Amino acid sequence: MMGEHFRSISIVIPVYNEGRTVEELIKRVQKASICKLNKELIVVDDCSKDDTPAILDRLSRKYRNIKLLHHDVNQGKGAAIRTGLKHASSDLIVIQDGDLEYDPHDLSILCAAILRGDASVVFGSRTLNSRGFNVASHYWGNRILSLATSIIYFRKITDMETCYKMMPREIAMSLHLRAKRFDFEPEITAKLLKRGYRILELPINYNCRSFKEGKKITWKDGIKALYYLIKYRFMD
Repeated sequence: MMGEHFRSISIVIPVYNEGRTVEELIKRVQKASICKLNKELIVVDDCSKDDTPAILDRLSRKYRNIKLLHHDVNQGKGAAIRTGLKHASSDLIVIQDGDLEYDPHDLSILCAAILRGDASVVFGSRTLNSRGFNVASHYWGNRILSLATSIIYFRKITDMETCYKMMPREIAMSLHLRAKRFDFEPEITAKLLKRGYRILELPINYNCRSFKEGKKITWKDGIKALYYLIKYRFMD
């Protein structure tokens, strides 16, 4: 699909207990000019237990381009993203976390590359920008997983775990994703590489938060990610 056919972009935002950040995040997304495309925000509340649902309900009434979805039970980030993808109406999609670690203004950099025809799939790489990883365990964990991805799939990847993955919706839906939790990142990356898509990585800004600030992914998720990288090399 050529870039000139894109007129809008669906921004899929999985949210779980992000009452402290989600309103500011959505405001930043709304302000960001993403290659002058019309924006559709698909916000999926994964059965939050804090004030996130009330905040999202209010924001969905304020902004007409928000499509708000709720899970009745907590299913995990991957499941929330898959729910969002099913309801996305734009031909171009991207994932956006509900915290403030990523800068939505960087989405225009990824989008411009797709519109130019540089690649069909673009990742925003946090490691190509030397700033942002202020938690050593997250930095080294990501480097190890990205190196493992490069070795297993014979394609250099600097940031497999990045949230910012942009591509045509038809590509994402063709992957038949099954992930329910943090296994989403290794699954979608593995399947893209196995199907021969070239992933263009571009540097983005990043402001890593601590566990006290709400970071949810742990070293156990890193072990699981490695398992799924190996699994999808030989299966599905």
